[in-house]
Amino acid sequence: MMKKLISLMLAAALLLTAVCALAEGESDKAYVLGKGKLVVGITDFEPIDYRGEDGEWIGFDADMARAFAAWLGVEVEFAEINWDNKVFELNGRTIDCVWNGMTLNAEVMAAMATSNPYADNAQVVVVPADKAADYQTVESIAGLTFAVEAGSAGEEQISLLGYAANPVESQAMALLEVAGLTSDAAVIDLLMASAMVGEGTDYANLAYTVSLNSEQYGVGFRLGSDLVDDLNAFFAEAWADGTMKEIAARYNIVDVVVPQE
Repeated sequence: MMKKLISLMLAAALLLTAVCALAEGESDKAYVLGKGKLVVGITDFEPIDYRGEDGEWIGFDADMARAFAAWLGVEVEFAEINWDNKVFELNGRTIDCVWNGMTLNAEVMAAMATSNPYADNAQVVVVPADKAADYQTVESIAGLTFAVEAGSAGEEQISLLGYAANPVESQAMALLEVAGLTSDAAVIDLLMASAMVGEGTDYANLAYTVSLNSEQYGVGFRLGSDLVDDLNAFFAEAWADGTMKEIAARYNIVDVVVPQE
């Protein structure tokens, strides 16, 4: 309890610092334009943000972030972060936005200025494929221990259910836990499960079963940031000219992209 209280106090202090900095002078957009780069906070999360064969970050979010930076007239820089610390990183200005398949829940929207939703998603349960038939309902998974990314929507869902959680650094690590039989199951994003689990994937011995919720992704900036309006305008243009659909097709997620106006 004390650790959680200290974390909340630190978060509040960083939020106040960020808001005051924006209120007293330079806008967030001016800050990013002035330094000539947009620093994007991400994690390893295929097909959203992951490294290609050449080591460069690719994925739907990475490609969209790169296009947005070009639209602003700045360079893009990707910074791999601990997802549980995303608000600290943002308000400490080590990153300028969180763009990594981030669920727009109440906690996120209270701590950040968020964009319009750009993709639909859900949290799904991943288990060994040979046990999938046994775990087809929320009730049937009650006795399992779940690997979840710390601070993620998956962890939130398991907490709401009151089931046993094993927090790890990333969703990719959560899959490794199940593949290595060190956790009974994982809860990850549907988009990631669709790309990485099942026949023809790196995790052919795993399967996803129960869907725990429905949700949408958005991008987070510092509270008070004027870059939100710019991103929403970019989304509308990228939807109208086909750029967003083209990038989504590259990663086979066209069906989940939310139309932009």
